Amino acid sequence: MKSVQIYTDGACKGNPGPGGYGAVLLYKTYRRELSGGFRHTTNNRMEIFAAIAAVELLNEPCEITLYSDSSYLVNAVTKRWLYNWKRSGWVKRDGQPVNNIDLWKRFLAAVEPHKLHMVWVKGHADNVENSRCDALAVAAAARRNALPPDTGFR
Repeated sequence: MKSVQIYTDGACKGNPGPGGYGAVLLYKTYRRELSGGFRHTTNNRMEIFAAIAAVELLNEPCEITLYSDSSYLVNAVTKRWLYNWKRSGWVKRDGQPVNNIDLWKRFLAAVEPHKLHMVWVKGHADNVENSRCDALAVAAAARRNALPPDTGFR
């Protein structure tokens, strides 16, 4: 199984507002950067979408180490919130619906064939790849009016 490192970040100009995501995929000497965004979204949605966009590029099952500065994303996986939300029909303990259900379902589908390891990294703390993802996400969010709508955002 190939071992791939993925770094991701999301950004939003206002929350909600124009948002962007950035990701860097590393496999041996291969490097791929990607970015994009949406006209009106949230930072959390962009954090999740960055991970989805990167993982969906993989053509075969891989061992993925995914680095993110999003506690929301990392904790959803490592603390098993995501799996508990799914089991409870996407309702939290307080009876409220889980935010970003559309993206969480897509995330689960994307990572299903892979072996996933999540690693939290401190944002803006001299991690070269995290800083690059941040720059990609901020640049994407700055395209504001050129961005498509986030049809899943309510």
